[in-house]
Amino acid sequence: MNRVIHWFRRDLRVSDNTALQAAVQRARQVIPLFILEDAFRTGPDVGPARLAFLLQSLEALRKNLAELGHTLIVRRGRSEELLPRLCREFGAEAVFANKRYEPYAQARDSRVFNRLNEAGVGFELFKDAVIWEEQEILTQAGKPFTVYTPYSKAWKARNIPPPRGKLARIQGNQSGLPGFPSEPIPTDPAELGHPLTQSLPAAGERAAMETLRKFMRGPVYQYAAHRNLPAVDGTSQLSPHLRCGTIGIRTILSALAKAREGTNPAQRQSCEVFLNELIWREFYLQVLHNFPHVTKGAFRPEYDALAWSETRDHFQAWCAGMTGYPIVDAAMRCLNATGNMHNRLRMIVAMFLTKDLLIHWQWGERYFMHKLVDGDMAANNGGWQWSAGTGTDAAPYFRIFNPVSQGEKFDPRGEFVRRWVPELVALPDEWIHRPWEAPLAAGANRYPDRIVIHEEQRPKCLAMFSAVKKVT
Repeated sequence: MNRVIHWFRRDLRVSDNTALQAAVQRARQVIPLFILEDAFRTGPDVGPARLAFLLQSLEALRKNLAELGHTLIVRRGRSEELLPRLCREFGAEAVFANKRYEPYAQARDSRVFNRLNEAGVGFELFKDAVIWEEQEILTQAGKPFTVYTPYSKAWKARNIPPPRGKLARIQGNQSGLPGFPSEPIPTDPAELGHPLTQSLPAAGERAAMETLRKFMRGPVYQYAAHRNLPAVDGTSQLSPHLRCGTIGIRTILSALAKAREGTNPAQRQSCEVFLNELIWREFYLQVLHNFPHVTKGAFRPEYDALAWSETRDHFQAWCAGMTGYPIVDAAMRCLNATGNMHNRLRMIVAMFLTKDLLIHWQWGERYFMHKLVDGDMAANNGGWQWSAGTGTDAAPYFRIFNPVSQGEKFDPRGEFVRRWVPELVALPDEWIHRPWEAPLAAGANRYPDRIVIHEEQRPKCLAMFSAVKKVT
């Protein structure tokens, strides 16, 4: 081929990029393109933190490409309308891109294929965001897995491919690509109608690689012990980069394999626990593809009949971190301020919303997608359905976290709570997770009362699920 467009989407990097590598290998000239889709402004799940992180990563990509002699072209609009026109403008014979797995993205790619096909232009998609996709791993009966443990065993039984190469610098004899107009990259998501109120981690491919190196230098060996402790910096912090594509999954797995070399059994076990978390990501992606009804309701349709509460005051208190349960409130305030929430805390607040407040998991799912910097449809949906007890590999509906004992177990000295709930900063450890038991003189009088009593809500939750199970 003479000229090909590489359409950047959630792969904002120049290394370990499958479609980009294929474009370079098969075309004399490659035009890097990013489309600021109309959905960035109008989509129902647009989150300011996620959008800001993408824009910052996009600017970092532009600089990285420029250092290699490539110019990133940015346009605004609908991809199915823009791409045929841009192919004519650029004289491109094909568009290469890495696959997306969300139902709405796959529907859009189908429209793009049809429009490009009508224009006589090729459209090729490549597996890049995952190691094994869609239906590459099936049960012995040839069906998609719906339980994580056997899926993970099948996943681990296969050889992991190495990282792809890095985009090469343009040499003198490759120059001469005509200059095409490009729109500026917005520096503030408010320009797209979504003002940012949260602080963000460093974005871009170089930040992702430094985050990976920092984690593999030591924290990965304590991951099994520290991953459940929100006051400890014990997680990888890679999820925003994986979601945005500023790092490739093969790059992470290659670094993990090297980190395991020469380690003791405890360190290897910790590395294994981290690997399991990466496999959860792919498990939920294949669930999303094979069972797309999960985007609109419960994986187990019988649970769509659950009689959820619609108490808006309770939901607003949960969103604001004003429930009267310190670990829940600290987690929600952290999310609102940073766009980040520790995984253990995601489970705690999700179970509190669904099994203490008895509010539909979809309310929480939507709120998380609006706030999380790493918000991903598959992982977010899977996590919420797991916590609510309505999903595939779900926690049984009768497993109900006690927010007090969860706080005492995973934040025993209240370090995380005090960081985000200043009303309780002076409260002694013995009352930090149960301030309603503290004497008024202890200093918790400015903290809200509990909006519900956990011990009273638990039987209500069990009854709600039992009523549906009796019918089915």
